[in-house]
Amino acid sequence: MLGGQYVVRMEKSGGERVVTGTSGKYFTGLTTGTEATVTEDVAVRRAVGATAARLGGSRLTDADAVREEGGTSQKARSLTGTARGLVVIPRGEGVLARHVTVRGTNPVTGEPVLEEVYVDARSGFPVLRYSGIKSVNGPAAAAGPERARSAPAGAAAGEPAGPAARGSGLRLDGGRVDLELTLDAATGRYGMTDRARMADTTKNTLSTWDASTRDAGDVAGRWPSGITVFESPTAEFGKAATAVGAVDAHWAAGQVYDYYKKQHGRNGLDGRGSGVNSLVGVTLFGGPYVNAFWDGQKMVYGSGDEEFKPLSADLDVVGHEMTHGIIENTANLVYAGQSGALNEAVADYFGNAIDVTASGRSMDDPDAGLIGEDLCRTRAPRDCALRDLDDGATTSKNFLGVTFGTDNGGVHLNSTVFSGALWDMRQDLGGELADRIVYKALSEYMTPLDGFTEGRNAVLAAAGDLGVTAKQRNVVKRSFSAHGIVPGWEDALGVDSDRLFGKLNTTGTGVQAGGGWWTASQSNDDGSEPYSVYAGRVDGSGHPKLISPNDGRFHVSPATDGKTVVWAAYGATSLDVLSRPLAGGPVKKLYSTTGDIPTVDVSGLRVENGVVVFESLGIFGDRRVAYLRPGDTEPTYADHGSFLVSTALPSISQGRIAYAKLYPGKGGFQLGVEVLDLRTGTKTLTGQLGEPQSLGQTGINGEHVFWLTDENLNDTGQTGVRRADLDGRNVFDIAPEAKPRALHGTDLTVSEDAVTVSSQMPDTEWRNETLPKLWQLTTDGSRLDRVSCNRGEQLSPAAASGRQVVWLDGTTGFTDLVTRTRPAGRCG
Repeated sequence: MLGGQYVVRMEKSGGERVVTGTSGKYFTGLTTGTEATVTEDVAVRRAVGATAARLGGSRLTDADAVREEGGTSQKARSLTGTARGLVVIPRGEGVLARHVTVRGTNPVTGEPVLEEVYVDARSGFPVLRYSGIKSVNGPAAAAGPERARSAPAGAAAGEPAGPAARGSGLRLDGGRVDLELTLDAATGRYGMTDRARMADTTKNTLSTWDASTRDAGDVAGRWPSGITVFESPTAEFGKAATAVGAVDAHWAAGQVYDYYKKQHGRNGLDGRGSGVNSLVGVTLFGGPYVNAFWDGQKMVYGSGDEEFKPLSADLDVVGHEMTHGIIENTANLVYAGQSGALNEAVADYFGNAIDVTASGRSMDDPDAGLIGEDLCRTRAPRDCALRDLDDGATTSKNFLGVTFGTDNGGVHLNSTVFSGALWDMRQDLGGELADRIVYKALSEYMTPLDGFTEGRNAVLAAAGDLGVTAKQRNVVKRSFSAHGIVPGWEDALGVDSDRLFGKLNTTGTGVQAGGGWWTASQSNDDGSEPYSVYAGRVDGSGHPKLISPNDGRFHVSPATDGKTVVWAAYGATSLDVLSRPLAGGPVKKLYSTTGDIPTVDVSGLRVENGVVVFESLGIFGDRRVAYLRPGDTEPTYADHGSFLVSTALPSISQGRIAYAKLYPGKGGFQLGVEVLDLRTGTKTLTGQLGEPQSLGQTGINGEHVFWLTDENLNDTGQTGVRRADLDGRNVFDIAPEAKPRALHGTDLTVSEDAVTVSSQMPDTEWRNETLPKLWQLTTDGSRLDRVSCNRGEQLSPAAASGRQVVWLDGTTGFTDLVTRTRPAGRCG
């Protein structure tokens, strides 16, 4: 069962074992059956399709091209899925799901992908997704006389036998440190394999491996064959081992191991003396990689770049990554939402506690709470630190409500709220006692699905278990209260928008509006039930209507024109496009994806006067825009069925369909936007400005077609908002890509009066401004305003009419459907 763990604490008394306490999640109400109707093959296809859609579905790029008939797109080739069996997700009575691990590389950014996807075993809808890569950052090859020794084939930590030895090396900060090594008697060379630390309990080792020729995507979630242990002809390692971060990684891993062994009696990450492996020098397509992560097997450290040293160069980063391994073997906090933020907070706390203790830095030092401050090459420590445990973050001012699609539900964004409370406690109680309390809370009280309130209770219980005084207990309570972590804190968050429909508790589905109505999917309070489609009036009058049947399927991606609602229904063997009149009447099946070449996913549904438009994703990665007229039994494809043409991201208005198009041209594939007039069958390809590298969502009204465009994929993600007349002429940017404060658009919606863009600003820090926010332009681009000043995530904008927009908002910690009838302005 996902997250199922119940802790019973016992001690010996009078020669017998006596229960002293219990904690955990009680799942006695789980009554779901264990028979799946969705096959493993279908689950894998849908998991991979959902991951591909999340990573790159908002853009059309050259990676979507199918180069030959029967071939597959680069995007389809970049991801693979592996079935992991059946699990029960503890929501309500339980959700039986097939667990699928999707790995590969992000087709847009090139970042490594390791996604854990849970596909409902009865409907086939991906009900839960989160990253399996626990990174510290939320997002030089060895040379000279030192070389590396290969591990035996298939071995991750089994190095050649040899006597233990001691040597030294220079850290990147210039300090010389002792290193525990192994001397290979056959070659006379010294390797970074530490046998001494675990010699009294196991035969396992602490080893540091050269991965400087490996890409991050090659090492995430798997042990790469052929990598080698660092070695030197003498016991003194030189410049090459220093430059790649090997000396730092090997020394720091030993320091972290010693801390847990001496302070908490823990032998290794699993508590049973398991091997400790560090891979250093990992790159991203041969270039710099500024990140580090624990993937369930090992620590992986990026190569760094001109500004950042290799990621193993700071002891707190190494402590952070190794603590993730300890968390995984104790509380196993699920890496999503509040439990994921708790996971990050505990990793940050212990990483920094180890660093501060080893350096002798005072807890009163203003920089004591910085994570990764020693990674800077040229800038001051505070300027490039990854996080600050003394940032004063509170639930009322800084907690950002986001869905699982962003930072795994805020695991980094919200972590310093909790880690800050722990750090305050350490400042007031002293390191030794505070560390004992937090470790006891982690290893004996916390359980996988705990949030901030449960984490607070775990720390208080652990403090009581250790016999703290009343004054010390008050210090613990005060530390959490100062950061707003008190029972019921979630209820104190506010918004500046009007809520139309609350607590949708859904993921992977959006909202649409038209004709004075909105439509969206909703689950029950804990998200355990299959999603149902509802519709309501955008002015908030009346009550929402249930549109879809209660048939056990997931009903998602709805759209409406104020007369009809259409949506996609996920079933065990097919995806269906269904419709129902708002005035009432039977549900109609418009299209089913069963066949010899099944469709993996259906998205982007739109409807107008009975015409239904959608985008289909095939098993070969092919993207195709299709439409159904009233009475059609099979869709018509905008590309007439050519696999060499990709079409995506459709919109419809007044009998015209707009979509992004990728097609063969001179010298390769070209991108453009095309408008199809359904009355005449005429297709018009808009004119070009420059050479776009990707196209985003289209929007169309009675006079113009609009779309997101990106002409430089190597920049920081700026996009332009481009407009053309319906005949394809007079193309210009109403919001240029190359200007200060350019938008970073991910979605777009259009009315006759305004263009609304969901824009996510990139930043090196996790801040409110980095979350997707809605911006609205007049159709000529003369005015730009924020739609809402809500501090949380704003997704899936849908134009109602005029300047009114409805959207999905995560500010409250839930996924609410909200609206504003006019923009909020600049929001300061």
